[in-house]
Amino acid sequence: MRPISEEDLTTRARIRDAAMGLFTEQGFKATTIRGIATAAGVSPGLVQHHFGTKEELRQACDEYVLGYMREQAGLGVTGRNLEKPEFIENVHRTAPPLMKYLGRALVDGSPGAAAMFAELVNVTEEHLAGDENPEADHRARAVVLTAMKLGITVLHEHVSRALGSDVYAAPAALRVGKAQLDLFRPEFLGRELFEQARKGLAKVEGER
Repeated sequence: MRPISEEDLTTRARIRDAAMGLFTEQGFKATTIRGIATAAGVSPGLVQHHFGTKEELRQACDEYVLGYMREQAGLGVTGRNLEKPEFIENVHRTAPPLMKYLGRALVDGSPGAAAMFAELVNVTEEHLAGDENPEADHRARAVVLTAMKLGITVLHEHVSRALGSDVYAAPAALRVGKAQLDLFRPEFLGRELFEQARKGLAKVEGER
């Protein structure tokens, strides 16, 4: 087997990104291998060479989005970067196409989207377990909080229309972020994490 070249990796990423765009715009069922090939500027055979079937290509897209979410959660929460404007700016720049894809995947009901929802619930539950209230149902809280946050992702077109600007563009994204913090008590998210997020949004807003 020949080694994977840098050109192969670039082509694979281009095909994946084209597929994510079409899956987002048209849905999985309406998207074809030929359409993905055209959008990526390659032949249908090359799409199949890199990914096999359309379902395997969707799995690769799901895994890519999940990997991104894991990485950003690690950098933001574990790495304590939530109050750094450069971290927030990077998320605002890189996240939109992936979050739009996730929103469509959740509506289409892909297995990967179900796995992403489950993982987000588990991560959220682990975080909420730090709440000292012994009577709190952390599992239910995690499920509801995850569903509430992903609701913005699924309904992003309606949210954008109601706000009068694209929710994935910086001004509206800042408004949404501030509104989310206003709706949660600091103790629920963890006061330290809450303050980091609040300071980060304030710094970004102050730079605009």
